[in-house]
Amino acid sequence: MIKSPPRHARQSRFFVGILTTSIALLALSGCNNVTPSVNNQTIQQPNAAVTPAVQTVVGDYASDGYAKRAQGYDWVGVMIRADGADNGEQIDIKVRARSDIKKPTCQFDGTASLMGQDKAHGVIFQTKVNDSTAFFQFKDGMLTIDSQDKYALNYFCSGGASLVGDYQKLSSDLELT
Repeated sequence: MIKSPPRHARQSRFFVGILTTSIALLALSGCNNVTPSVNNQTIQQPNAAVTPAVQTVVGDYASDGYAKRAQGYDWVGVMIRADGADNGEQIDIKVRARSDIKKPTCQFDGTASLMGQDKAHGVIFQTKVNDSTAFFQFKDGMLTIDSQDKYALNYFCSGGASLVGDYQKLSSDLELT
C-alpha cells in the first residue's frame, strides 16, 4: 500500500499553487496597462471601445478664414480625436491658430465627455473651463463651441478673440502652417 502525504502537506501544495497562479495573473494584467514609448514620446494606443458618437465627430475643423489662409487671413483650427478613456465617450480637443505669419491668437488643450445626442441637436460634449461649462456641439459637419459664460472661453485667445464660434469639418487634415 502506498502511503499518501499528510493532509497538511497536500493543503500547502494546493495553496502554493493558487498563490503562484494569482501572482502570475496579476503580473500579466499589470503589463496590459503599460503605455509604450519610443524616444520618450508616448505612443497612443488605439481604443476599440470608442462609441459611435465619438467616431462621428473625430476629425479636423476650421473657422471661415482657413479657406483663405493663402491670402493671409487669420484662422482657428480644432482637432478632435478619441480620448482613449475606458468608457469610450470622451474626446481630446486641441485648438490651434495660424502661427506661420504671426503669433497664434488661440490655443486650448482639453478633454470633453459625451453629454448626449439626438437628431435636433446632433452630438454634444461638455467640459469644465474656468468655472464654467463649455459645450462642443457637432451637427451636419459643423462644430459649434459655446459656454454658459462666454467670457470663460476668451482666456485661451489673445486680442479679444474667443473660442466661441462655428468651425466647418475639413475633408483632409488641418494644415497648421
